[in-house]
Amino acid sequence: MSGPGERMLELLSLLQSGRDWPGAELAERLGASPRTLRRDLDRLRDLGYPVRSERGPGGSYRLVAGRALPPLMFTDDEAVAAVVGLRFAALATGDPGAGSALRKLEQALPQRLRYRTEAISAATEGTRPVAGADSAVVAALATAATAHQQVEFEYVDRDGARSRRRVEPYRQVLLGRRWYLLGHDRDRSAWRTFRLDRISAVAVPGTTFRPRELPADAVTMFAGGGSGGAVIHFEAPVETVAEHLRAEAGALTPLDDGTCRYVTGADDWAWLAVAVAAVGVPYEVEGPPELIEQTRLLAARAAQATTGV
Repeated sequence: MSGPGERMLELLSLLQSGRDWPGAELAERLGASPRTLRRDLDRLRDLGYPVRSERGPGGSYRLVAGRALPPLMFTDDEAVAAVVGLRFAALATGDPGAGSALRKLEQALPQRLRYRTEAISAATEGTRPVAGADSAVVAALATAATAHQQVEFEYVDRDGARSRRRVEPYRQVLLGRRWYLLGHDRDRSAWRTFRLDRISAVAVPGTTFRPRELPADAVTMFAGGGSGGAVIHFEAPVETVAEHLRAEAGALTPLDDGTCRYVTGADDWAWLAVAVAAVGVPYEVEGPPELIEQTRLLAARAAQATTGV
């Protein structure tokens, strides 16, 4: 039998798997007697862990949701996944809660796990941080979309014009380093995408709506990101292009065996021009004019850089 401290930690780890554990199986896994198991379970309850017991042959136990969040245990893989996820959440929303939780986890990581998380960060450090979106806005819109509740919010468009919008929210997507909302604008009777970092003063009146069928071009609407949308045709199979655009958010679809089309949104056309050129296959930019101009500038700079070589 292991020591009390080690046994308690092992018991907690087993219960946090989310399944029902027969008493006999738990006792066997811990190398403890049924009486010792019951005593350990009572200790966990005293520490704030809501352990529910079910009557029956041998009984069963399960960790359920309580009124407060007790300390949690992670395996090595879970700890690494939590740290990496929090780092991306902090970049995506600027949420101080994500940053605070991240600092606590990083301080507790053993050295062997620090190496793994730092290696992942180093491999992705070239990725530019996404534009901040208020975490309260993200949460409010997500909740309303799930409950099919209408929302109202202040919105600032690309020209700086401010308006009050009444929207049926459907989907939120982190795309092209920004959060977007797909919703049906009630005043305009049309589907629209909204950048979440331009949304403020969200209100949920409590009025529900009957969900509509999503538009057939919903993916393209997201890819356009409300910023004009970029369309690029590649003279290469979709599998080849996908290998180089895995980190770029957009819709990549095959046209035939040897060509494909890429639709995406961007607020930095110069950056997108470089990313598309880096694919390394022949391509044609269909639009918008801003991306065409940046592509021409990039080609001119490359030609000038090799003059006389």
